[in-house]
Amino acid sequence: MKITLSLLITIVATIFPLLSIASSPILAPAWTTATEFNQPESVVYDQAQQILYVSNINGDGTAHDGDGFISQLALNGTVIKKKWITGLDAPKGMAIVGNKLYVADIDQLVIIDITSAKISQRYPAPGAIFLNDVAADNKGNIYVSDMMTNTIHQLANDKFDIWLHDIRLEAPNGLLVKDDQLIVGSWGNITNGFSTDIPGHLKIVDLNSKQIQSLGDKTPAGNLDGVEADGNGNYLVTDWMAGKLLHITPEGISTTLLVLDQGAADHAVLPKHGLVIIPMMLSDKVIAYKILEPTN
Repeated sequence: MKITLSLLITIVATIFPLLSIASSPILAPAWTTATEFNQPESVVYDQAQQILYVSNINGDGTAHDGDGFISQLALNGTVIKKKWITGLDAPKGMAIVGNKLYVADIDQLVIIDITSAKISQRYPAPGAIFLNDVAADNKGNIYVSDMMTNTIHQLANDKFDIWLHDIRLEAPNGLLVKDDQLIVGSWGNITNGFSTDIPGHLKIVDLNSKQIQSLGDKTPAGNLDGVEADGNGNYLVTDWMAGKLLHITPEGISTTLLVLDQGAADHAVLPKHGLVIIPMMLSDKVIAYKILEPTN
């Protein structure tokens, strides 16, 4: 058979997606928390303390009601302290730098001193409506997404201000810093409430130039929430509305790893421990899966 250039391109285009799918990890149930949480939205791992923190909205996600709180959770699923930090409104995404826990709370960034277990500072976000996820770069700068205003805020040099505002962010939700790039999980083109006519996909923002580009060919992946690296160059991403955990390659090829209930939110991936830990916001629980060997 004569292999023409067009045939070669077809073969390559067919094989590469299959290779990406074959490299998807196999996940097996590890544990489910027995204690009920109150709309758990985000889970983050504290490597120094070797425990997890869980944010609990506990009510209306936009209400300044003071009912939100942070829990401490062991890696085996045992709740250490359900209400470790109280006095928040509707805490969502979190990130840790040193001994500080940074929490997105509607229209402010809250800083918790882990050692003293106390809120040490609050930074109001100008014009914010729905602060969602938090990520830190290697310089200690903090990035916070505002899903409803297509905005990303930055805390740098003790100033918290708008870093990037662009409709091309398409309702930015999950954030992850990788090298000199900010990986953004977009919710999609919102039409009414949280509904979208076109679901979102992963985007890349250059931290230096702030240039925005799509990961892959802009094929819709879902209403994306948490975005985490899998330790092998790919991403594990939650789809909140569909209740899925997705495996997305650097080429933007998406594969469904888990079909869960609606409300799979901002998860944590711990490659060294072989765990994926997912807060199920509408089920008031946190679930964990063991990462087994890839299928290839």
